[in-house]
Amino acid sequence: MNDRSTHLKSIRPVITSAQVNDSMTSDECFQNGTLRPIIKLQNHLLIAVFRNYIDKRKNVFYDLSVPKQLVYIENAIHKDMKFRNSVKGMIIGQFTIEEYELYIQNSSALNKRMMNIVKDRLVANIQLFSQPLAKAI
Repeated sequence: MNDRSTHLKSIRPVITSAQVNDSMTSDECFQNGTLRPIIKLQNHLLIAVFRNYIDKRKNVFYDLSVPKQLVYIENAIHKDMKFRNSVKGMIIGQFTIEEYELYIQNSSALNKRMMNIVKDRLVANIQLFSQPLAKAI
């Protein structure tokens, strides 16, 4: 393993509940061994990016009811291709070369898993989006 791969893997959080074993499909192994740790590592960035997404769309998110906020998050992740591709890039950029080679073999299914995890993470942090951040004067 090269230095880049070693460094990337060394900074990822360990998620004890994300098990990898022989009875899992390769997609499940990739999800638990690569995607979940990277998305957890990128959590603060994903929150900041989503806050910016809300801000760029005139803060309508803040006026929505919680059920509508959940739909808003879902639509941002699954239907806004520009936002979706930006988020994918933040995650794929943390792959090692070996992980990238595994990813491109089944990128469509892995993208679905990736975006669902990101959506779940944003939903779990929805309280952080309850109001706009105060602007510095």
